[in-house]
Amino acid sequence: MEEEKWDDVDDVVESKSTSKDALTIAGAVLLGCLIISGTLAYVSARGVKVTGQMAPSAATDQAAKQPDAVKVSLEQIKALFTDKNIMFGKKDSKVLFVEFSDPSCPFCHVASGKNPELNKQAGAQFTLEKDGGTYLPPVPEMKKMVDSGKAAYVWLYANGHGNGELATKALYCAKEKGKFWEVHDLLMSAAGFDLVNNKVKNDVSKAGDMADFLKSAVKTDDMKKCLESGKYDDRIAGDMAIAQQIGFKGTPSFFVNTANFAGAYSYKDMMPAVEEALKK
Repeated sequence: MEEEKWDDVDDVVESKSTSKDALTIAGAVLLGCLIISGTLAYVSARGVKVTGQMAPSAATDQAAKQPDAVKVSLEQIKALFTDKNIMFGKKDSKVLFVEFSDPSCPFCHVASGKNPELNKQAGAQFTLEKDGGTYLPPVPEMKKMVDSGKAAYVWLYANGHGNGELATKALYCAKEKGKFWEVHDLLMSAAGFDLVNNKVKNDVSKAGDMADFLKSAVKTDDMKKCLESGKYDDRIAGDMAIAQQIGFKGTPSFFVNTANFAGAYSYKDMMPAVEEALKK
């Protein structure tokens, strides 16, 4: 397939003799190389270890930001704020944050801000402020708003990379113990990314490995029993059903009330929506 592409380019080059046309062909070849390079980067993102992680494509931010925002009603958003879901804050808050996420998704890690090396690999636009960049990860800022009593937050699973189901169940188990954020931050670290994508994946027989990794937050035996019980199997399907109803397009996907930010947007991009909601 690739040989046919390059043969086509050679035929065109032979048929053009002017310097202007030669420059045009050179540009086409260069573009082809960039496309191939971007494709290889994308393939890397889907399963090849890169410095202990699976790096997201750094060619463009297209993989991080979906082209079309989802339109929902405020009633749909408010309906998500129930004890049946992973929820924090008062559901009658002026600012309602919703995150559709997958612990195995590279750009969910980018948005968490707990895996700075992956942020750097994702591209300059995602390099954290503390590392000399301009990116302000949204998840920690949302948590700050919730902790201050100014917002409420719901976390829901959506399949964005394929390896995050067991890790998601660990988050449900952690919520039982009041340790959601502690487990969340461990899973969203570089070590967590490697564990979820390269070692454990969705294999329940490796629940012990997952539990051991999370032992600083939840007792190993408690986490292992919870993961092996299958008690949260239906929650995976339930969260995905909600995601489809909302119009899920990819992870991460955030809502600030009805404003959708489909991708790993900087919190700076979300601030106008937050400020507008606080005025109401």
